[in-house]
Amino acid sequence: MNNNLLKYTTRIADNYLILGQRMSMWCSNGPTLEEDIALANISLDLFGQATAFYSYVAELDNISADDLAFKRDEVDFLNYQIVELENKDFGYTIVRNFLFDTFNFLFYQKLINSTNQQLSDIATKSIKEVKYHLRHSKNWILRLGDGTEESNKRVQDSLNNIWQYTGELFELDDLDKTMIKEGIGVNTSLLQNEWNKIIEDTLKEANLKKPADITMQTGGKKGIHTKHLSSLLSEMQYIPRKYADAKW
Repeated sequence: MNNNLLKYTTRIADNYLILGQRMSMWCSNGPTLEEDIALANISLDLFGQATAFYSYVAELDNISADDLAFKRDEVDFLNYQIVELENKDFGYTIVRNFLFDTFNFLFYQKLINSTNQQLSDIATKSIKEVKYHLRHSKNWILRLGDGTEESNKRVQDSLNNIWQYTGELFELDDLDKTMIKEGIGVNTSLLQNEWNKIIEDTLKEANLKKPADITMQTGGKKGIHTKHLSSLLSEMQYIPRKYADAKW
């Protein structure tokens, strides 16, 4: 059994589960009915992607996808910190999603080429959803950034706050390097230049400024998280943990 593959696949899935849970909190809270539906659909897409990766892990190991989602503690989750950030307001959510969606689109484009057929198949199946997510968040960045003085200011403030969580998207640890060497994983450090170009071009069009270089937060892939993850997991895992023997 390849423990490296198990861990690598699990932490990919963690990103989509956690962001999917964040997006589910917009259900019935969207600014318009159309947007409410769009945000809920994005959440469902992310849950579907998480399920696909967790199900693959379940095939490789003696654990269920549900156990991976609902029976692990905060330190066992290996998602990027950016996906666990609170929604706050609509503009803050859009900025967080745009920064991650851009990365995620580039990531999936490369994962399609993985020598692992299962990972490649999941990426191939999901890439249309990921394109939509990026198009959705990018369009809103343009509308809000180039909208009113108030919307521009709030989005810029959100961008300035969230930027510190983008650095770890491009960090490589020993597991990444092993998976890259085996042709399974994605070298995310090679995505940074293209990510920067998409971000910078979009911000310029939206009359927004790229934040100055700052100290980046990191540690998500080591189980180090922001204060926001624990409350998210408490809500998400409450029923499965309270009724641990229940069959649904």
